[in-house]
Amino acid sequence: MATGTFAEKGADLELVGIQKRFPGFTAIESLDLFIPEGSFFALLGPSGCGKTTTLRLVAGLEEPTAGRILIGGKDVTSTKPFQRPVNTVFQSYALFPHMTVLENVAFGLRRRSIASPVEKAHEALRLVELDHLAARKPGSLSGGQQQRVALARAIVNRPALLLLDEPLGALDLKLRRQMQLELKDIQTEVGLTFLHVTHDQEEAMTMADTIAVMNKGQIEQMGAPEELYELPRTAFVANFLGQSNLFTGQVSGTTPDALTVALGSASITVPVARAPRRSGTVTVGVRPEKLTLLTSAPVAEAGRNVLGSGRVVDVSFSGVSTQYVIAIPGAGDVVVFAQNMVFGPVVHVGAEVWVSWAVEHGFGLEDAPDEVAAGVHDAAVAAGLDDSGFDSEPALEKA
Repeated sequence: MATGTFAEKGADLELVGIQKRFPGFTAIESLDLFIPEGSFFALLGPSGCGKTTTLRLVAGLEEPTAGRILIGGKDVTSTKPFQRPVNTVFQSYALFPHMTVLENVAFGLRRRSIASPVEKAHEALRLVELDHLAARKPGSLSGGQQQRVALARAIVNRPALLLLDEPLGALDLKLRRQMQLELKDIQTEVGLTFLHVTHDQEEAMTMADTIAVMNKGQIEQMGAPEELYELPRTAFVANFLGQSNLFTGQVSGTTPDALTVALGSASITVPVARAPRRSGTVTVGVRPEKLTLLTSAPVAEAGRNVLGSGRVVDVSFSGVSTQYVIAIPGAGDVVVFAQNMVFGPVVHVGAEVWVSWAVEHGFGLEDAPDEVAAGVHDAAVAAGLDDSGFDSEPALEKA
């Protein structure tokens, strides 16, 4: 990545008691959020969760019903959009087709009578490695190149805060993954604060330092990508950010280190440190890739959970891995992701199998038992999946 003088720090962003009501519904219930300067922060959630409304409030395109917005410690709640140190990169690029790439990037600088607009525009284009295309029109560029031009146009104004509204949604999968890494590199180099709004879980986890998962106008959980994935606190987060096997049962025993949950005739153990609810009926989970698929009954082993036997009811090949769905009495359908180390599936539909996993890979949920089913359903619908984890009709409506 080319170097330049784009090293000014971003500003922190603080939302205090933000509420946004529209006629007939409330988009944001009560939102408190602090984003440190220079960070890459992602608001992740399904359509209708309030993430885009939050971005529009920060940009000044909407006014909050209640609450305050502070950028760099300055209250900008009543400030006009053009008076805020903010720029937005949209999915649609919004480039002027009759202007060259250089003219597009320099446009805002010229309107504000900033000195040396052409020099600054060239510098921004070098940052996104497109200065050699400065004389071209946007229509002759690929989608990825157009997105870089839109990014250069936003960065050249040196905003303290850059808002990214589903910026990669129009790109194909391979280009989207490439741009994810490049965006992260650019953010690190320019030192600005990036607020990225997306419904794409992989995109958020690839780029963001911190992710806030939104659901129904509120932040369900916030933290580093690894923390949210490895230790989700609610059923919604566990199933929206990837997939999870969730088991609900009665606590049958505890030690200082572990919690045992009865599951039919079987029992599973989870570390106490990873289980916020420790008595009564609780829900514990494990990610599908943490499970090992076994074709014979395993010998009991300390530190490992075992469920089975069960029957394979579905096998789905996805390239890197194969997904197995196993019906296990007392546990329901259990999903296993197995890396493809050999040609073809390890087992086929109808096979008798067992599953096991390390106790340390399990996690408990904060949800009360009656909240878990609702959280699973909401996350599955939001992600375009049915409750089994397979693509369903709502996927067509995913935005």
